[in-house]
Amino acid sequence: MASGRYEGILLGMGNPLLDISAVVDEGFLAKYDVKPGNAILAEDKHLPMYDELATKSNVEYIAGGATQNSIRVAQWMLQIPGATSYIGCIGKDKFGEEMKKNAQAAGINAHYCEDENAPTGTCAVCVVGGERSLIANLSAANCYKSEHLKRPENWALVEKAKYIYIAGFFLTVSPDSIQLVAEHAAATNKVFMMNLSAPFICEFYRDVQEKALPYVDYIFGNETEARTFAKVRGWETENVEEIALKISQLPKASGTHKRITVITQGCDPVVVADDGKVKTFPVILLPKEKLVDTNGAGDAFVGGFLSQLVRERSIDECVRAACYAANVVIQRSGCTYPEKPDFN
Repeated sequence: MASGRYEGILLGMGNPLLDISAVVDEGFLAKYDVKPGNAILAEDKHLPMYDELATKSNVEYIAGGATQNSIRVAQWMLQIPGATSYIGCIGKDKFGEEMKKNAQAAGINAHYCEDENAPTGTCAVCVVGGERSLIANLSAANCYKSEHLKRPENWALVEKAKYIYIAGFFLTVSPDSIQLVAEHAAATNKVFMMNLSAPFICEFYRDVQEKALPYVDYIFGNETEARTFAKVRGWETENVEEIALKISQLPKASGTHKRITVITQGCDPVVVADDGKVKTFPVILLPKEKLVDTNGAGDAFVGGFLSQLVRERSIDECVRAACYAANVVIQRSGCTYPEKPDFN
């Protein structure tokens, strides 16, 4: 395990989900009223989809959940076992056991809350032409309570971490847990980071997002999420650079770190707004035939970024690592990677 300065340096908190991933056709999406590239929470009409995906010959089960993906990728890039920790809620079932094994094998110190009644959460990943649509059935992940976080053995992970990352998806589950961690980070000058995560978070969870935002030192997102964020605030601009700048200049709870906004745009350049200035970074372009699926690309981008941030490298280096990690993941199924990174 990691000893010294990297032990538990990065903590993630979120919804641990098992991805049930399969290549489907447009008809499958239409049948369940799913739009390509979407990320949504399951409604009753979506529930039969999980069993239907399980019957596909190409179905794969991959440990997922946005924050957990980012933490796994950061851990892989760091190659220091125990450098990362993770908190979330799973069920007492086969999928939950798989999740524990997977985290352990990845070198993550995971403290899962185990719910007696709900099954481990799943995410249907429907891949059409390399583009992924995500439908999350949170189940146990939705049962996370701040009581678990407050237990000394779990709060110890928060105390130990110097960098904390939580995807926006967790805002639908336990905003009070987010608030506890955010306030701790501000009080102790730690780096607190979040993700816009999905248009529906920006649109329908605006209040809880707004409450967390003053504490956020780094905010990640993609161009669609950024535009939705701007639209709900009546900013009347579609310009991603402008939006990134405005987000970085929203009020902050603590003046220790200034907020940095990092927005990805698929194969278009990454936009970074920092200290009143915007920089753009081209991504590594991939020939279409090498693209397997975009599932986990944004999560991997964040994971790569965090792996260099905890090493106190420059923003340019963080973005370079982020693009490297995303490029690796889109050439594979789900948020997976080879045994060792090839990044220097």
